[in-house]
Amino acid sequence: MPHRGRPWVHLVLFLATIATTTFWGAIHYEGFVSDFEATSPGPLVLWHGLWYSVTILGILGAHELGHYYTCRYYRVDASLPYFLPAPFLTGTLGAVIRIRQPISTKPILFDIGVAGPIAGFVVAVPTLFLGLSLSHVLPLPEDFVGYSLGEPLLFRLAAWIIWGTAPEGYSLNLHPMALAAWFGLLVTALNLFPIGQLDGGHIAYAMFGQRSTLVTMVAAAAVILLTFYSLSWIAWAVLTVFMLLKFGPRHPRTLDHHIPLDRTRMLVAIGALVMFVLCFTPAPIELTDIIGQ
Repeated sequence: MPHRGRPWVHLVLFLATIATTTFWGAIHYEGFVSDFEATSPGPLVLWHGLWYSVTILGILGAHELGHYYTCRYYRVDASLPYFLPAPFLTGTLGAVIRIRQPISTKPILFDIGVAGPIAGFVVAVPTLFLGLSLSHVLPLPEDFVGYSLGEPLLFRLAAWIIWGTAPEGYSLNLHPMALAAWFGLLVTALNLFPIGQLDGGHIAYAMFGQRSTLVTMVAAAAVILLTFYSLSWIAWAVLTVFMLLKFGPRHPRTLDHHIPLDRTRMLVAIGALVMFVLCFTPAPIELTDIIGQ
């Protein structure tokens, strides 16, 4: 019998995440309208934060509901999404669902694993283009100090289509909707890492069976090596090591672990790899200091 769960927990976490993402969204909007100036344009107006909040919750919600409704389709017992509020920049740590029973076959595991990233990506792409169209290309002040966001391939392509190539000394001032879409692309890439119980780990096991353990170890090593390229990977590397220590590198077996996926799902897996490449950036967040340049 499916577990009934505690709906009030999901509701409280969701409302808390609306609050934190709206608050930080209002701060991001204030930064956007200041046009790289250090002075505040005026008092903080919370409803301005909805540009960011609605977008990021839409992307994360679509991702988790993709998993959830695929579980429902296959009669796999799963919880509603748990949204995770956070008291810093993003306003959220993402969202998760809890699958409460073993998954019997690799096709079912694959479909559940890949449904989330696809659903989130479908929402992230149009919001990225809309958010970038609301952004501005502006000259950077000579004394500008701030954060620089790494640009995934899809982000670069969309920015080029809308704005072309920015002149020397100019930068794209991101509208909060575009910032939320950027974060959605990053979350998609992180989830597609072929590690353990991540979506990419499920996909890798469904494709390679027990050989996916080697894929997991190589991917985990890659995450650790990325910390030497950008310190912004440290938190993800620590979480990766924690997951491997807690759950081990081997993915739980399905009953049909020796049977390969069908051709259609293998093609979808290639599509998921393309999606990862489009959403990945080697240096997600860097401190920019151009004083004196």
